[in-house]
Amino acid sequence: MRKIAIIGSGFIGRAWAITFARAGFAVALADPVDGAPAAALRYIADVLPDLAANDLLGGATPEAVLGRLSAAPSYAAALDGAEHAQENAPEELALKIPLFAELDRLAAPDTVIASSTSAILPSLFTADLPGRARCCVCHPINPPYLIPAVEVVPAPWTAPETLARAADLMRAAGQAPIVMQKELDGFVMNRLQGALLEEAFRLVADGYASVEDVDVGIRDGLALRWSFMGPFETIDLNAPGGVADYAARYEQIYRRISPTQWRRVDWTGPVMDTVLAARRARLPEGELGARQVWRDRRLMALAAHRRKAAKEIGG
Repeated sequence: MRKIAIIGSGFIGRAWAITFARAGFAVALADPVDGAPAAALRYIADVLPDLAANDLLGGATPEAVLGRLSAAPSYAAALDGAEHAQENAPEELALKIPLFAELDRLAAPDTVIASSTSAILPSLFTADLPGRARCCVCHPINPPYLIPAVEVVPAPWTAPETLARAADLMRAAGQAPIVMQKELDGFVMNRLQGALLEEAFRLVADGYASVEDVDVGIRDGLALRWSFMGPFETIDLNAPGGVADYAARYEQIYRRISPTQWRRVDWTGPVMDTVLAARRARLPEGELGARQVWRDRRLMALAAHRRKAAKEIGG
Protein backbone atom coordinates (compact mmCIF):
# COMPACT_ATOMS: atom_id res chain seq x y z
CA MET A 1 0.00 0.00 0.00
CA ARG A 2 1.40 3.40 -1.00
CA LYS A 3 2.08 5.59 2.01
CA ILE A 4 1.46 9.27 2.69
CA ALA A 5 2.87 11.23 5.63
CA ILE A 6 0.62 13.94 7.07
CA ILE A 7 2.73 16.49 8.95
CA GLY A 8 0.43 18.46 11.23
CA SER A 9 -2.92 16.89 12.08
CA GLY A 10 -5.12 19.94 12.61
CA PHE A 11 -8.01 21.18 10.50
CA ILE A 12 -6.24 20.76 7.14
CA GLY A 13 -4.12 17.74 8.01
CA ARG A 14 -7.04 15.59 9.08
CA ALA A 15 -8.96 16.57 5.94
CA TRP A 16 -6.02 15.48 3.79
CA ALA A 17 -5.86 12.24 5.79
CA ILE A 18 -9.45 11.44 4.85
CA THR A 19 -8.74 12.27 1.20
CA PHE A 20 -5.74 9.96 0.89
CA ALA A 21 -7.10 7.11 3.02
CA ARG A 22 -10.37 7.08 1.08
CA ALA A 23 -8.34 6.64 -2.11
CA GLY A 24 -6.60 3.58 -0.71
CA PHE A 25 -3.34 5.02 0.62
CA ALA A 26 -1.82 4.20 3.98
CA VAL A 27 -1.70 7.46 5.92
CA ALA A 28 0.49 8.25 8.93
CA LEU A 29 -0.28 11.41 10.91
CA ALA A 30 2.41 13.17 12.94
CA ASP A 31 2.16 16.32 15.01
CA PRO A 32 4.41 18.07 17.57
CA VAL A 33 1.42 18.43 19.92
CA ASP A 34 0.96 15.37 22.11
CA GLY A 35 -2.31 13.61 21.39
CA ALA A 36 -3.11 15.63 18.27
CA PRO A 37 -2.94 12.68 15.81
CA ALA A 38 -5.16 10.58 18.07
CA ALA A 39 -7.66 13.45 18.31
CA ALA A 40 -7.59 13.75 14.52
CA LEU A 41 -8.39 10.05 14.17
CA ARG A 42 -11.37 10.45 16.51
CA TYR A 43 -12.62 13.38 14.44
CA ILE A 44 -12.18 11.39 11.23
CA ALA A 45 -14.08 8.44 12.69
CA ASP A 46 -17.04 10.78 13.29
CA VAL A 47 -16.95 12.16 9.72
CA LEU A 48 -16.64 8.89 7.81
CA PRO A 49 -20.22 7.63 8.38
CA ASP A 50 -21.65 10.81 6.80
CA LEU A 51 -19.33 10.34 3.81
CA ALA A 52 -20.40 6.70 3.51
CA ALA A 53 -24.07 7.71 3.63
CA ASN A 54 -23.43 9.94 0.59
CA ASP A 55 -21.43 7.20 -1.21
CA LEU A 56 -18.25 9.28 -0.93
CA LEU A 57 -15.87 6.57 0.30
CA GLY A 58 -15.32 4.89 -3.04
CA GLY A 59 -17.29 1.86 -1.98
CA ALA A 60 -15.21 1.27 1.15
CA THR A 61 -16.64 1.09 4.64
CA PRO A 62 -15.77 3.67 7.30
CA GLU A 63 -13.96 0.92 9.18
CA ALA A 64 -11.83 0.07 6.15
CA VAL A 65 -10.86 3.71 5.58
CA LEU A 66 -10.09 4.20 9.26
CA GLY A 67 -7.91 1.10 9.13
CA ARG A 68 -5.61 2.81 6.64
CA LEU A 69 -4.86 5.61 9.11
CA SER A 70 -2.35 5.59 11.93
CA ALA A 71 -0.91 8.01 14.47
CA ALA A 72 2.88 8.20 14.13
CA PRO A 73 5.02 8.92 17.21
CA SER A 74 7.41 11.18 15.27
CA TYR A 75 8.01 12.87 11.96
CA ALA A 76 10.65 10.24 11.18
CA ALA A 77 8.16 7.42 11.74
CA ALA A 78 5.53 9.10 9.58
CA LEU A 79 8.04 9.70 6.79
CA ASP A 80 9.46 6.17 6.84
CA GLY A 81 8.46 4.62 3.52
CA ALA A 82 6.28 7.60 2.47
CA GLU A 83 6.31 8.65 -1.17
CA HIS A 84 4.71 12.01 -0.34
CA ALA A 85 4.72 14.25 2.74
CA GLN A 86 1.95 16.82 3.11
CA GLU A 87 2.86 19.61 5.56
CA ASN A 88 0.04 21.44 7.35
CA ALA A 89 1.72 23.70 9.89
CA PRO A 90 0.25 27.14 10.72
CA GLU A 91 0.53 29.82 8.05
CA GLU A 92 3.74 31.33 9.44
CA LEU A 93 6.96 31.53 7.45
CA ALA A 94 9.04 31.43 10.64
CA LEU A 95 7.59 27.97 11.35
CA LYS A 96 7.80 26.57 7.85
CA ILE A 97 11.49 27.32 7.24
CA PRO A 98 12.85 25.12 10.07
CA LEU A 99 10.10 22.54 9.60
CA PHE A 100 10.95 22.03 5.92
CA ALA A 101 14.63 21.80 6.84
CA GLU A 102 13.74 18.99 9.26
CA LEU A 103 11.52 17.20 6.77
CA ASP A 104 14.17 17.49 4.06
CA ARG A 105 16.70 15.94 6.45
CA LEU A 106 14.43 13.09 7.57
CA ALA A 107 12.64 12.10 4.36
CA ALA A 108 14.05 9.66 1.83
CA PRO A 109 15.59 11.42 -1.21
CA ASP A 110 12.70 10.45 -3.50
CA THR A 111 9.92 11.63 -1.17
CA VAL A 112 8.02 14.65 -2.48
CA ILE A 113 7.56 17.24 0.28
CA ALA A 114 4.54 19.50 -0.25
CA SER A 115 3.06 22.33 1.77
CA SER A 116 -0.64 23.07 2.17
CA THR A 117 0.10 26.79 2.50
CA SER A 118 -2.55 29.00 0.97
CA ALA A 119 -0.43 32.14 0.62
CA ILE A 120 3.31 31.65 1.24
CA LEU A 121 5.46 31.29 -1.88
CA PRO A 122 7.39 28.00 -1.83
CA SER A 123 10.64 29.81 -2.69
CA LEU A 124 10.50 31.54 0.71
CA PHE A 125 10.85 28.34 2.75
CA THR A 126 12.75 25.97 0.44
CA ALA A 127 15.59 28.14 -0.92
CA ASP A 128 18.37 26.77 1.29
CA LEU A 129 17.37 23.10 1.33
CA PRO A 130 19.69 20.44 -0.15
CA GLY A 131 16.57 18.69 -1.48
CA ARG A 132 14.74 21.79 -2.63
CA ALA A 133 14.08 20.29 -6.07
CA ARG A 134 11.62 17.81 -4.51
CA CYS A 135 9.60 20.51 -2.70
CA CYS A 136 6.43 22.27 -3.84
CA VAL A 137 3.04 23.51 -2.65
CA CYS A 138 -0.13 21.42 -2.86
CA HIS A 139 -2.76 23.88 -1.64
CA PRO A 140 -6.32 22.55 -1.23
CA ILE A 141 -9.67 24.21 -0.85
CA ASN A 142 -10.78 22.86 2.49
CA PRO A 143 -12.01 20.22 2.93
CA PRO A 144 -10.23 18.44 0.07
CA TYR A 145 -12.30 15.29 0.53
CA LEU A 146 -15.31 17.31 -0.65
CA ILE A 147 -13.71 19.93 -2.93
CA PRO A 148 -11.26 18.35 -5.39
CA ALA A 149 -9.34 21.37 -6.76
CA VAL A 150 -5.77 21.62 -5.47
CA GLU A 151 -3.03 24.01 -6.57
CA VAL A 152 0.34 22.43 -7.35
CA VAL A 153 2.85 25.28 -7.22
CA PRO A 154 6.60 25.11 -7.91
CA ALA A 155 9.44 27.18 -6.57
CA PRO A 156 11.88 28.31 -9.29
CA TRP A 157 14.06 25.25 -8.51
CA THR A 158 11.32 22.63 -8.20
CA ALA A 159 12.09 19.76 -10.58
CA PRO A 160 9.55 19.11 -13.35
CA GLU A 161 9.45 15.50 -12.16
CA THR A 162 8.35 16.71 -8.72
CA LEU A 163 5.44 18.65 -10.19
CA ALA A 164 4.45 15.69 -12.35
CA ARG A 165 4.58 13.27 -9.43
CA ALA A 166 2.60 15.61 -7.17
CA ALA A 167 -0.07 16.15 -9.82
CA ASP A 168 -0.31 12.42 -10.58
CA LEU A 169 -0.65 11.65 -6.88
CA MET A 170 -3.44 14.18 -6.52
CA ARG A 171 -5.30 12.62 -9.44
CA ALA A 172 -4.83 9.17 -7.90
CA ALA A 173 -6.37 10.56 -4.71
CA GLY A 174 -9.41 11.83 -6.63
CA GLN A 175 -8.32 15.47 -6.71
CA ALA A 176 -8.26 17.91 -9.63
CA PRO A 177 -4.79 19.52 -9.74
CA ILE A 178 -4.15 23.03 -11.01
CA VAL A 179 -0.52 22.76 -12.09
CA MET A 180 1.06 26.22 -12.09
CA GLN A 181 4.08 26.80 -14.31
CA LYS A 182 5.66 29.21 -11.83
CA GLU A 183 4.89 30.67 -8.42
CA LEU A 184 2.76 33.79 -8.02
CA ASP A 185 1.55 35.58 -4.91
CA GLY A 186 -1.93 34.27 -4.14
CA PHE A 187 -1.53 31.33 -6.55
CA VAL A 188 -4.66 30.92 -8.74
CA MET A 189 -7.65 30.35 -6.47
CA ASN A 190 -7.00 33.15 -3.98
CA ARG A 191 -6.46 35.59 -6.83
CA LEU A 192 -9.79 34.62 -8.39
CA GLN A 193 -11.58 34.65 -5.04
CA GLY A 194 -9.87 37.90 -4.10
CA ALA A 195 -11.10 39.64 -7.25
CA LEU A 196 -14.66 38.63 -6.42
CA LEU A 197 -14.36 39.65 -2.75
CA GLU A 198 -12.88 43.04 -3.69
CA GLU A 199 -15.93 43.77 -5.84
CA ALA A 200 -18.31 42.43 -3.19
CA PHE A 201 -16.90 44.79 -0.55
CA ARG A 202 -17.02 47.73 -3.02
CA LEU A 203 -20.67 47.11 -3.86
CA VAL A 204 -21.62 47.09 -0.17
CA ALA A 205 -19.33 49.97 0.88
CA ASP A 206 -20.63 52.23 -1.89
CA GLY A 207 -24.26 51.44 -1.12
CA TYR A 208 -25.15 49.63 -4.36
CA ALA A 209 -26.25 46.32 -2.83
CA SER A 210 -26.75 44.72 0.56
CA VAL A 211 -24.59 41.92 1.92
CA GLU A 212 -27.40 39.41 1.35
CA ASP A 213 -28.05 40.66 -2.20
CA VAL A 214 -24.41 40.05 -3.08
CA ASP A 215 -24.63 36.56 -1.58
CA VAL A 216 -27.82 35.90 -3.56
CA GLY A 217 -26.07 36.94 -6.76
CA ILE A 218 -23.42 34.30 -6.29
CA ARG A 219 -25.38 31.58 -4.42
CA ASP A 220 -28.49 31.67 -6.60
CA GLY A 221 -26.85 32.99 -9.76
CA LEU A 222 -23.27 32.58 -10.90
CA ALA A 223 -22.39 29.69 -8.59
CA LEU A 224 -25.04 27.43 -10.10
CA ARG A 225 -23.07 27.34 -13.34
CA TRP A 226 -19.70 27.56 -11.63
CA SER A 227 -20.44 24.40 -9.65
CA PHE A 228 -19.83 22.36 -12.80
CA MET A 229 -18.01 24.65 -15.25
CA GLY A 230 -15.40 27.40 -15.12
CA PRO A 231 -15.54 31.01 -16.37
CA PHE A 232 -14.00 30.28 -19.77
CA GLU A 233 -16.39 27.42 -20.51
CA THR A 234 -19.25 29.58 -19.22
CA ILE A 235 -18.62 32.35 -21.73
CA ASP A 236 -17.84 29.81 -24.48
CA LEU A 237 -21.42 28.55 -24.08
CA ASN A 238 -23.02 31.99 -23.56
CA ALA A 239 -22.71 33.24 -27.14
CA PRO A 240 -23.83 31.54 -30.35
CA GLY A 241 -20.32 31.51 -31.80
CA GLY A 242 -18.46 30.58 -28.62
CA VAL A 243 -15.77 32.36 -26.65
CA ALA A 244 -14.55 34.67 -29.45
CA ASP A 245 -18.13 35.70 -30.20
CA TYR A 246 -18.71 36.40 -26.49
CA ALA A 247 -15.64 38.63 -26.34
CA ALA A 248 -16.72 40.51 -29.46
CA ARG A 249 -20.20 41.08 -28.05
CA TYR A 250 -19.50 41.82 -24.38
CA GLU A 251 -15.90 42.89 -23.81
CA GLN A 252 -16.96 46.53 -24.14
CA ILE A 253 -19.14 46.11 -21.03
CA TYR A 254 -16.20 44.93 -18.94
CA ARG A 255 -13.86 47.50 -20.48
CA ARG A 256 -16.29 50.22 -19.41
CA ILE A 257 -16.67 49.04 -15.81
CA SER A 258 -13.04 47.99 -15.25
CA PRO A 259 -11.73 51.46 -14.23
CA THR A 260 -14.34 51.61 -11.46
CA GLN A 261 -12.88 48.42 -9.98
CA TRP A 262 -9.35 49.75 -9.45
CA ARG A 263 -10.16 51.43 -6.11
CA ARG A 264 -9.75 49.23 -3.02
CA VAL A 265 -12.09 49.33 -0.05
CA ASP A 266 -10.54 48.64 3.35
CA TRP A 267 -12.26 45.43 4.45
CA THR A 268 -11.63 46.25 8.11
CA GLY A 269 -12.86 49.84 7.75
CA PRO A 270 -16.41 51.17 8.11
CA VAL A 271 -17.80 48.63 5.62
CA MET A 272 -17.05 45.82 8.11
CA ASP A 273 -19.66 47.28 10.47
CA THR A 274 -22.25 46.80 7.72
CA VAL A 275 -21.05 43.33 6.73
CA LEU A 276 -20.74 42.10 10.31
CA ALA A 277 -24.18 43.41 11.31
CA ALA A 278 -25.77 41.77 8.27
CA ARG A 279 -24.07 38.41 8.85
CA ARG A 280 -24.74 38.28 12.60
CA ALA A 281 -28.38 39.19 11.98
CA ARG A 282 -28.67 36.11 9.77
CA LEU A 283 -26.32 33.91 11.79
CA PRO A 284 -25.48 34.60 15.45
CA GLU A 285 -21.85 33.98 16.33
CA GLY A 286 -22.77 31.08 18.59
CA GLU A 287 -24.27 29.22 15.63
CA LEU A 288 -21.18 29.39 13.39
CA GLY A 289 -20.04 25.88 14.31
CA ALA A 290 -23.41 24.30 13.55
CA ARG A 291 -23.60 26.19 10.26
CA GLN A 292 -20.14 24.88 9.30
CA VAL A 293 -21.42 21.34 9.85
CA TRP A 294 -24.44 22.22 7.68
CA ARG A 295 -22.07 23.56 5.00
CA ASP A 296 -20.06 20.35 4.94
CA ARG A 297 -23.19 18.22 4.69
CA ARG A 298 -24.41 20.35 1.79
CA LEU A 299 -21.00 19.90 0.17
CA MET A 300 -21.32 16.13 0.64
CA ALA A 301 -24.70 16.18 -1.06
CA LEU A 302 -23.30 18.34 -3.86
CA ALA A 303 -20.30 16.04 -4.32
CA ALA A 304 -22.62 13.04 -4.50
CA HIS A 305 -24.83 14.84 -7.03
CA ARG A 306 -21.83 15.85 -9.17
CA ARG A 307 -20.62 12.25 -9.25
CA LYS A 308 -24.08 10.94 -10.16
CA ALA A 309 -24.58 13.63 -12.82
CA ALA A 310 -21.17 12.94 -14.34
CA LYS A 311 -22.08 9.28 -14.75
CA GLU A 312 -25.57 9.92 -16.11
CA ILE A 313 -25.05 13.10 -18.13
CA GLY A 314 -21.28 13.25 -18.67
CA GLY A 315 -18.52 15.43 -17.28
